[in-house]
Amino acid sequence: MSTNLVTVAYIAAIVLFILSLGGLSNQETAKRGNLYGIIGMALAIGATALGAGITHYGALVAVIVPGVVIGAFLASRVEMTEMPELVAVLHSFVGLAAVLVGIGNYLQPESGLSSAEATIHMIEIYVGVFIGAVTFTGSVIAFGKLKAIISSKPLTLPGRHLLNIGLLIGTVVLGFVFMNAAGTAGLPALLGMSGLAGLLGMHLVAAIGGADMPVVISMLNSYSGWAAAAAGFMLSNDLLIVTGALVGSSGAILSIIMCQAMNRSFISVILGGFGQGSSAGSSSTAPSGKATATSVAETVELLNDASSVIITPGYGMAVAQAQHAVADITKILRDRGTTVRFGIHPVAGRLPGHMNVLLAEANVPYDIVLEMDEINADFSHTDVVLVIGANDTVNPSALEDPTSPIAGMPVLEVWNAANVIVMKRSLSVGYAGVDNPLFYKDNSLMLFGDAKANVSAILAEMQKTEAKLPAMAGQR
Repeated sequence: MSTNLVTVAYIAAIVLFILSLGGLSNQETAKRGNLYGIIGMALAIGATALGAGITHYGALVAVIVPGVVIGAFLASRVEMTEMPELVAVLHSFVGLAAVLVGIGNYLQPESGLSSAEATIHMIEIYVGVFIGAVTFTGSVIAFGKLKAIISSKPLTLPGRHLLNIGLLIGTVVLGFVFMNAAGTAGLPALLGMSGLAGLLGMHLVAAIGGADMPVVISMLNSYSGWAAAAAGFMLSNDLLIVTGALVGSSGAILSIIMCQAMNRSFISVILGGFGQGSSAGSSSTAPSGKATATSVAETVELLNDASSVIITPGYGMAVAQAQHAVADITKILRDRGTTVRFGIHPVAGRLPGHMNVLLAEANVPYDIVLEMDEINADFSHTDVVLVIGANDTVNPSALEDPTSPIAGMPVLEVWNAANVIVMKRSLSVGYAGVDNPLFYKDNSLMLFGDAKANVSAILAEMQKTEAKLPAMAGQR
């Protein structure tokens, strides 16, 4: 394939990637957005493989085919509840690839570069390896925290910020050694910097608590984009540069949006140590009152009498895979004329859009799935709220207790409804490690147990009621 055709293919791929991002911004167009991304990536890989610089097709196929098979197999087995972990792993691959590309590029220097061009190229290599190493180790730690292999409690070492500054100073010092080395003599400095950057990435993410992990995932997404862009500079690949910039900038914007949704300082989260883990985070004011347990029968009765219902799903619904039963309950209520809507917190499920995807999978209509800002004012006019597996996102402490670790975080104000039914296994704290006073409010009822079992039992009771209605109508 000629250079001109490759350039045209790259431009087409870039346009498709931009259309993909645009499509993913809306639920109705998300599938089309994904399709644009798939086509764009296939076009990019094909154009690169058929470019003039590629000659060893045997080696290329030997690398691509196993990767495709392994990736497809693992992705097909990943549950929606494990998507944050999968995303973290994929980010680590991008970071590691940037490190390997940088080292390989340094060991096989380009010829014909002028003095200034050679200097710029060396800086590209050094910066690219640095970003890649931070992304790689940071993503591995994030995976461990999300998988509960590593405690979600923030690692707050004494003088942790001084440690970070020391690692950065070491990186700069090794950078001077690297830039002044002749030939490939700077490899020890490059590898040393990789180690320091790896430690920096590990420490930055380890110092971030469970409450802030959603922001970390989106920030690592940004890092992986900039790592890809750096690899593009090293390889003189315009498509990789543009694609990396798209991912990097969109990830950074998403991180800022999520920080606003959680009332977090973007800089504070990135510096680490400001989130709370499962054992450390608790409000200074212990919840007072007594939790009132309820039953499936009482829940069904409240739903039957309600004219308006709001469902607020959380990570527990995703774990229990209860979305299909919830969708069936929604259909029954709507067929009766009951107003049913869903309230979605921006970070429900530890990943942006997690709940939206689950509900879309269960064929819940898009128009009744509303964001937190769209529905918060309506809770005071609602008869029943079903909280299914959510905790931190419906915690009144965020607004009522200024000493709470989640103070100021915007939450779904479900307690303003006439009746709140919380489906949860126990009264234990959520991912942020904060006690929830909602459980003890006078208008709250606790339906303990597995979310799917309870939702299925509610659905069965409601279906029995539906079956009786035609018979009762016939008798009349």
